[in-house]
Amino acid sequence: MIRPMNKNDRGTFLIMTNAFYASDAVHEPVPQRYHAAVFDAMMSGDGFVEGYMLELHGKAVGYGMLTFAYSHEAGGMIAWVEELFVLPEYRNRGLGQEFFAYLKANVEPRVTRLRLEVMPDNVDAMRLYEKMGFSPLPYSQMAKDCTP
Repeated sequence: MIRPMNKNDRGTFLIMTNAFYASDAVHEPVPQRYHAAVFDAMMSGDGFVEGYMLELHGKAVGYGMLTFAYSHEAGGMIAWVEELFVLPEYRNRGLGQEFFAYLKANVEPRVTRLRLEVMPDNVDAMRLYEKMGFSPLPYSQMAKDCTP
């Protein structure tokens, strides 16, 4: 089952997001304070970031996180699948497909495009994303960190 996160999910989310950022699925870890800050942002209801819990038999076994932005190129609002994480012992049980089916029914009607990033050596994730209809874009990602 996929459901929106709520304030009671804080501890579970913090454990899982720490595991995600300690994995090979990401380029580098983030400062610890970012984990709590993103949870607070998801709970704020500002519409820029949403979090979802992935449950199996009533137990939280993963999470997904979306961010939203306007894209001139896509002709409207887009959703970035910022993170999708399933605890290792619960992988290959269809939870990723269930998450994308949830997005198809509940998020795709609100946006013109879904985007995501994936590490080039994360072939299992890429296989899932291609199966869900994603295809590579001809862009290289570039970033500049700024301190407000």
